[in-house]
Amino acid sequence: MVKVLEKLGCEVHYNTKQTCCGQPAFNAGYWDEAKSVARKFLHDFEGEGYVVGPSGSCTGYVRNYYEKLFDNSAEHNLSNQVKGNMYEFTEFLTDVLKVENIGATLQGKATYHDACGALRECGIKQGPRKLLQNVKGLELVEMKESETCCGFGGTFAVKFEPISIGMAQTKVQSALDTGAKYMITTDVSCMMHIQGYINENKLPIQTMHIADVLASGW
Repeated sequence: MVKVLEKLGCEVHYNTKQTCCGQPAFNAGYWDEAKSVARKFLHDFEGEGYVVGPSGSCTGYVRNYYEKLFDNSAEHNLSNQVKGNMYEFTEFLTDVLKVENIGATLQGKATYHDACGALRECGIKQGPRKLLQNVKGLELVEMKESETCCGFGGTFAVKFEPISIGMAQTKVQSALDTGAKYMITTDVSCMMHIQGYINENKLPIQTMHIADVLASGW
């Protein structure tokens, strides 16, 4: 992600002391603990610069739920500032930098998985597809279940393992039906879950993060 942003002329600063945004604790019902982690996140990223993340899940959580955590608190204004600066990687490329062709090259057929965080929390749909359509050598094909959840869902995959595996099976089979070599997405959490199913069943397809695709071939 940094490689792509720097190629496009961005000055990138990485805070080595950053930690989690707090979403896992929040989703599990531990709001006090989530607020403590989120408070650190706010101070890690306070300032006027853009905050760009390779995850629609993190981005969507900060945008949509920090208001619940910090309403009527000392961090209310800081929360509004940070979430206003927060962008998912592909969204930043297409909506802020107004770029759709990075000059990347990757040979093969690919299909795109709409990660729930990007699609449902951030409303990201066409941007990643436009970026992928401009990757030289890449044939992008749509699968039937592109918007269906892969089954990860954080602790859902642990608490409801059989259902989660079944959802991964549906997702992967939809991708295989296209003949794609790659299943590309915006979230590493989806990749971890899907690739785990692929590895367990020794299937002829692999997941890729869109940042790796856009950084290929140059």
